[in-house]
Amino acid sequence: MFRSLRIFNYRLWFAGALVSNTGAWMQRTAQDWIVLTELTDRDATALGITMALQFGPLLLLMPVTGLAADRFDRRRMLMWTQSIQCVLAFGLGVLVISGHVQLWHVYVFALLLGVCTAFDTPARQAFVSELVTDKDISNAVALNSTSFQSARLIGPAVAGVLIAWIGTGPVFIVNGASYIGVLLSLVLIRKSQLVPTPRLAKAKGQIRDGLRYVRGRKDILVVLVMVFLVGTFGFNFPIFISTMSTVEFGKGSAEFGLLSSVMAVGAVTGSLLAARRERVRFIVVVVASGAFGIVCAVAALSPSYLFFAIVLVLVGACSLTMMNTANAYVQTTTEPAMRGRVMALYMAIFAGGTPIGAPVVGLVANVWGPRWSLAIGAASGILAALIAVIWLSRKRNQSTATASIPLARETVELGTQEIGIVGATAQRTS
Repeated sequence: MFRSLRIFNYRLWFAGALVSNTGAWMQRTAQDWIVLTELTDRDATALGITMALQFGPLLLLMPVTGLAADRFDRRRMLMWTQSIQCVLAFGLGVLVISGHVQLWHVYVFALLLGVCTAFDTPARQAFVSELVTDKDISNAVALNSTSFQSARLIGPAVAGVLIAWIGTGPVFIVNGASYIGVLLSLVLIRKSQLVPTPRLAKAKGQIRDGLRYVRGRKDILVVLVMVFLVGTFGFNFPIFISTMSTVEFGKGSAEFGLLSSVMAVGAVTGSLLAARRERVRFIVVVVASGAFGIVCAVAALSPSYLFFAIVLVLVGACSLTMMNTANAYVQTTTEPAMRGRVMALYMAIFAGGTPIGAPVVGLVANVWGPRWSLAIGAASGILAALIAVIWLSRKRNQSTATASIPLARETVELGTQEIGIVGATAQRTS
């Protein structure tokens, strides 16, 4: 389960990322809370717009950021992107503490953070392949998600307590300081032990080459469609959790932060189960997607805060099992020279769909209530699973038809030989 941690560079990266991710989850919780309760009167649409601005650049800049991850030194790219995110966290923290923050300030910082994240994400995803060998990539990807979800377990709970105790501003400052951890890990990584990945030479048509490669891989296309549906309409957890917590159950910031942490318990479990698997299987993505839809439907019908919290554990486990396996499947089956561009497309589809889904889900939560927004998430998981099942069924039918063609040819040939033998016998008899 933890075999990638025996490698010094990966172990260092894992530790630094855990610290940084914890701070990032604290900031996300504080940002959602300040938009929902301090800068608006529980306006889920405003929260959806904030998420759209933060994740929109992933979709819009995907062709450029993926190419950059394949062409430039990923370690240096990450040092730049992490440093800029650090500055942005400190800047927003100062605005909040000084009392000058307005909703449009949060929108601007969300957009700037989104642009930086658009370059950071494909480089971060592809950088894993330089820390471990090919046989350990799926394990390293799963452990990365474990780090991310462990931070999700710790960050929101700490943020909820800090918000109730000293306010939202200091939470942003703590996140800014947390970037020091990942920056130190990038500085201390042993360059001599990195697994070399060929850098892409400058040439025309390289963005089209990446798209052409994905178009030729029908299995990856199906995974991307599933990831788009669930990522766009199902992974709006800040909206689901915050509105269910405050609107449906009338809870405060501490209970809101606790729900995010409870969900992360299931997410960590799902990540660790994915790390144990030595083989990445497409069918696991399909089953986990369907299960995600079902448990979201159950969560939408929750009669109480406690019941909702328990179901969130299952939501977290199914969601991370699906996304971890999908991520590992795409990475391990993609050619190394294409990995940066393919992962940029993957992350653009996963997170870039948020500008479409988050405002829609937020509007539904405002007009019809949080339970209906969760119903949309449930439908996304079930529909994604159905699409994959239909594709698998057609692929199986095509394989059967293809296998039957040589058999038919052999039958014709045998029949021809039999006719020839009968004819020759008849001539000899006559």
